Amino acid sequence: MKALYDTDTEHNCRSEKYPSYFPTENPLFPGNIADSGEAGYPGIPAIFPWYTPRSSYAFLEKLLNIPDIRICPPRYQCVHCEGSPVTTQKVSWYEQRSPHTTAYENHVPVRLIGGTVADVSIGENLGYEAVMGIIDRRIDTKVNWAEIENIDTLGTDEISLKKGHRNFVTVVTSLTDGKLMILAVLPDREKKTVRKFFKSVPKRLRKKVKTVCSDMYEGFVNAAKEVFGKRTRIVVDRFHVARLCRDDLDGLRKKEMRRLKDELPKEEYGKLKGAMWALRKNPKKLKPEETEIPECLLGHSPELETAYGLCQELTDIFEENISKSEAKRRINIWKICVGLSGSDCYDSFLKTYEKWSEEITNCLADRRTSGFVEGLNNKIKVIKRRCYGILNVDHLFQRIFLDIRGYSLFAS
Repeated sequence: MKALYDTDTEHNCRSEKYPSYFPTENPLFPGNIADSGEAGYPGIPAIFPWYTPRSSYAFLEKLLNIPDIRICPPRYQCVHCEGSPVTTQKVSWYEQRSPHTTAYENHVPVRLIGGTVADVSIGENLGYEAVMGIIDRRIDTKVNWAEIENIDTLGTDEISLKKGHRNFVTVVTSLTDGKLMILAVLPDREKKTVRKFFKSVPKRLRKKVKTVCSDMYEGFVNAAKEVFGKRTRIVVDRFHVARLCRDDLDGLRKKEMRRLKDELPKEEYGKLKGAMWALRKNPKKLKPEETEIPECLLGHSPELETAYGLCQELTDIFEENISKSEAKRRINIWKICVGLSGSDCYDSFLKTYEKWSEEITNCLADRRTSGFVEGLNNKIKVIKRRCYGILNVDHLFQRIFLDIRGYSLFAS
């Protein structure tokens, strides 16, 4: 194996007057790290070997069929250089001050994908801190902007690290050419925190952001508007809109179910069991036996029947492949129909739509959604459950990054 060196000095020590020196002792057991058949460090005058204490480097047993490698990296001093610098021999297959080889440190993160630090610690016979040390050396706690060439769509969402919707953090992701990336896990969901992160995005990338997908949280939306300006489209996911509409419908269903419970015979009321799921499901996907439940319920409640029909009409507007202007026109007609129905069922939805109409209809411009953010949120929930909670945002960023890109980076 060829020996590599680094003088770590600005002084040019190369000279043909002095003989080359190379230690005769074997610095590697088993094998010889310096067995190259060449002079180890040609031209260095008056070099003296200094030996460090022996270090143990765990290596992949499958590759070398040995449990570990013990080496004594030789150290050298040039007395003719300014400051008499001391250098330690460097090789490509391990990092200085690391007790493991590069190959092994690439193996450990792969074991951690889908597992826990405790699992890897037991399986690899390593200490907990040793596993965490490998993760800290191999995975940054912040995004490396130099590795990113383009950002097409940004996504923001919050997630609670504790039960009871406490200790919220903001997860910022990007989706470009179908490739999902985690950009940040921010310690809170305040507007100033999100705005500060958006400002930290390099200008070359900020100019390329076309869409920011978010929910209807003003902190996220206003921060994006202030940083990215009018050139970037802010999109409120249509699934949040659908949920608002269906929540209003569900509120009316509960009200009517309480009324019918008092008015209908017990046997007749029993036929309405399962009405909640029947009303939430797409009518086209209902099985023949499932259609009886909504028909029975709507037959007993004309107001609910009207509201149910209006909900389906609004859903059809967002499902159809139409332009933003056409969608606005049809939603305005839908609002008139709601007013003519005499029902106050959708008052809450109408107020929300008036406030967010531009962002809501933006999703129809190029059919963008924050589905990739919601999908990542499910992955984060699995990570939290698997690890019995993660409160350190830096470690959470590392685990998310590892689950998304771990195999492509470390599995070879």
